[in-house]
Amino acid sequence: MDAPDQTMSGLGEAIEMVGRGERLAARELLLELWEGVGPTGDPLHRCALAHHLADVQDDLVEELAWDERALLAADSITAERAAEAGVAGSVAGLYPSLHLNLGDDHRRLGDLDAARRHLALGQDAAGALGEDGYSAMIRRGLERLAARLTDE
Repeated sequence: MDAPDQTMSGLGEAIEMVGRGERLAARELLLELWEGVGPTGDPLHRCALAHHLADVQDDLVEELAWDERALLAADSITAERAAEAGVAGSVAGLYPSLHLNLGDDHRRLGDLDAARRHLALGQDAAGALGEDGYSAMIRRGLERLAARLTDE
């Protein structure tokens, strides 16, 4: 397995690139990291990388594919691995964000049934979120998605 610090440090660098508006450079770095981890590598790394790779895609179908990879990888993350990596909370706390992203992908693609399924899964999983800023942001995202789906 890759040293968690190398992959996660690279991920942090890519996130900073996105913040500076360097989406293409960030995507290239994330893809390089993905190649290093591989499709059967550490599930935590695959989940984190795919989750962020989705955000730098120009094509919505590709964004959906990366979000699906992130969810699939999350299903293989053990509590021990998450704790070892310093993931705040439990692995269950990853699912609200993953389902939020998938729900929004499906909504933008016009598959409202799938969007509603992921919204419901995200809302059901929201109990695993903490009481911090990140958790509040995810809860607001789920609320906005619910409102958008009500309007459509």
